Amino acid sequence: MTTRREDMAKEITCDLVVVGSGAAGLATAITARKRGLDVIVLEKEPVFGGTTALSGGVLWIPLSKYGQQQNPADTVERVREYMMSETGNNYDAAAVQCFIENGPRMVEFFERETEMKFVPTLYPDYHPDAPGGVDIGRSILAAPYDIRGLGKDMRRLKPPLKTITFMGMMFNSSNADLKHFFRATKSLTSFLYVTRRLATHMKELLLYRRGINVTSGNALAARLAKSALDLKIPILTGTPAKEIIMHGGKAVGVRAGGEGGERRIQARYGVVLACGGFPQDVKRIARAYAHIARGGEHLSPTPAGNTGDGVAMAEAAGGSADIRYQDSAAWMPVSRVPYGNGEFGVFPHLLDRYKPGVIGVLRNGKRFTNESNSYHDVGAALIRACAGQNETAMWLVCDKATLGKYGLGFVKPAPMPIGKYLRNGYLFEGRTLAELASHAGLDPAGLAQTVREYNVGAARGEDPAFGRGSTAFNRYLGDPERQPNPCVAPIEKGPFYAVKVVMGDLGTFDGVRTSVAGEVLKGDGTPIDGLYAVGNDRASIMGGNYPGAGITHGPNMTFGFITGNHIADKVGAKA
Repeated sequence: MTTRREDMAKEITCDLVVVGSGAAGLATAITARKRGLDVIVLEKEPVFGGTTALSGGVLWIPLSKYGQQQNPADTVERVREYMMSETGNNYDAAAVQCFIENGPRMVEFFERETEMKFVPTLYPDYHPDAPGGVDIGRSILAAPYDIRGLGKDMRRLKPPLKTITFMGMMFNSSNADLKHFFRATKSLTSFLYVTRRLATHMKELLLYRRGINVTSGNALAARLAKSALDLKIPILTGTPAKEIIMHGGKAVGVRAGGEGGERRIQARYGVVLACGGFPQDVKRIARAYAHIARGGEHLSPTPAGNTGDGVAMAEAAGGSADIRYQDSAAWMPVSRVPYGNGEFGVFPHLLDRYKPGVIGVLRNGKRFTNESNSYHDVGAALIRACAGQNETAMWLVCDKATLGKYGLGFVKPAPMPIGKYLRNGYLFEGRTLAELASHAGLDPAGLAQTVREYNVGAARGEDPAFGRGSTAFNRYLGDPERQPNPCVAPIEKGPFYAVKVVMGDLGTFDGVRTSVAGEVLKGDGTPIDGLYAVGNDRASIMGGNYPGAGITHGPNMTFGFITGNHIADKVGAKA
C-alpha cells in the first residue's frame, strides 16, 4: 500500500484506522500491523509525531529489563503499592495490573521487532519516599536517532520545541550532556565537549537545515515513525479526521478532510482515537482547569492542533468523557518568551527551579512550595496557592551569580548576553531586592522578608520552610557540586533577577472512558463496537497525579500495545 497522502483514493478500505501519529497511536498501529492487520494512520498536522515529538521521550515502565538491572529489589508488590499511594481514590486495580504485566512485554516487543531502542535513566520516582517509591529503575528513555534513516520523510517529522533547543540543537532528557554546557567555561573537558557538539550541529544545519541527531521525544517519534513506515503503514499527514462513520452502532471508518478534499476511510475492524487529548480545546479546558475558570492565563507548549478532536468524536459517537480528576492535566510551569513582531514561544521550566539559589514567590513576595518538586507538583501547589485570585503566577528569583551559573528560564548562563531579555521584558532586574520587586510588580517588603528568612537556612544548606533537597528526586536535578545540599544556596549579592511564570501543561489527564483494553464506553458502561481510545484521548491510569518521569509515554505505549493486540485477538489475527 502506498504511504503518500496525495496518492490515496477518496474511498479507502483497510482493517484499522488510527487517528493520531504520536507514541500511543503509532504503538497501536505497529502492534496491529505486526499481527497482520492492514492499518492506516491519519495525522491532522502537516508533520507527524504529535506531542511526543516535543516531549522528553521518557517512559515510566516499572520492572523492565533495564529497571531490573538497576534495581533488582523492585517488585510487582512495590509498584502496586506506589500506584495505590499515588492515585488514591482513582486507583484502578485491573488497569494497573494490566500495565505492570504488559509494560516490560511492550519494551521487549518494540526493541525486538522495530527500530525502537531504549536506554536506562537515573531518574528517581517523583515521590521516592512515598510507599513503594524507588530511587532508580523505573524510567527509560528513547535512544538518540539519526533521522536520515527516515529518508525523504525526514521533513515530515515535527521539529522539537524551539524554546528548549540551543540554535535548534537538542539535549538528552537525562541532562547528562547539558551539564557540560553549564561547565563549559570552567572545565576543559566540558569546553571540548561543547565545541564538538556545536561544530557537529552547525554542519548538520548547513547540510540538512535542521539537527539530524535527535534525542528525547523527537527520537521516540522518529523511531516509531520509521518502524511504521518500514511496515508500509501509511501516515497521512495533513489529513484531519472529521467524524467517525457509524453503522448499526458500530464504528466502521472515518470521514477525513485535507487539501485534497473529503476522504472516507472504511475500517473493517474499527477506529482508534489517538489525537492527544484536549490541551488546546479552549472551551473544555475552561471548564476543566480551575485557574482558567477564575480568569488566569494558561500557556500550553503542546501542539496547537491538540484541540480535543478525538474526545469530541468519541462523545458524538456515544462515548463519555467526564471531567473528574482534581488535576485534569499534567501541570507545567511555563514562561512567555517574546520573539518579536508579536510572536512568542512557551518555555517549560524543567531545570532552573531545582538549582541552588533559585526560589519561587507569589505576587506578595512569599514562597509557597518546595520549588525542587516535580513540575506537576509545583503547578498544583501554585494553582492552590492562588485560589480566589484572578491571576495564577509566580516569579522565579535569583542573584547575579546564580543567573550566570545556571541561567533562568529562557535566559542562558554566562557568557551569553542578557540585555535582549531585559529590553523585551522577559527578565526583570534590580540592583536591590526592592528595585527588583518594583520592576516585577512584587510586594517589596514581602520579597525582602522571604529572602532574609530563606538565607538563614540556606547558609547551612537547609530549607526548614519547604525542605528543598529532601528527596532523591529533588537532588537529581540540583547541582551535585553544591554541598551539603545541591538544591539550596543563599540569594546574596545584587543585581537580582526574576522571570514571571504562569501555568501550562504537558497534556491532559482526563479523557474518554474506556475498558482496560481501550474500548470506548458509553455512559452506561457498555463498549461501543469498533471504537477505541489510546494515549491522552483515554483517561489517564494515573488518576490526575504525576508519580514519575515518563508516566505519560509509558502507559500510553503500553496500552497502545494492549489495544493493538486486543483488536487482533478479537478478529482472529495471527499470533
